[in-house]
Amino acid sequence: QVQLVESGGGLVQAGGSLRLSCVASGFTSRLRVMGWYRQAPGKQRELVATIDGGGNTNYANSMEGRFTISRVGNTQYLQTDSLKPEDTAVYYCYVPPSFWGQGTQVTVSS
Repeated sequence: QVQLVESGGGLVQAGGSLRLSCVASGFTSRLRVMGWYRQAPGKQRELVATIDGGGNTNYANSMEGRFTISRVGNTQYLQTDSLKPEDTAVYYCYVPPSFWGQGTQVTVSS
């Protein structure tokens, strides 16, 4: 059974940091691509970052330089630094073509 389980969300003050984790289980081989998306209240889900099996990364413009995606095998991480209130959202782990985690809430207070 395929599962994506996120952890690491929470409440943090502006300027703070959080490290999100996602463990992907039930897949028969090393995943080619993993990624993070987020969805803020009243907004559409948006891409945060992706990483492939070679360690190549891709970031949304507004997050590059503040967020860092990494992975070890089929576990991925998102280091979020210099957090802003507008980063408040539910952060989802994603594996193409259509596997999603349950999400982890990140709340940044001003």
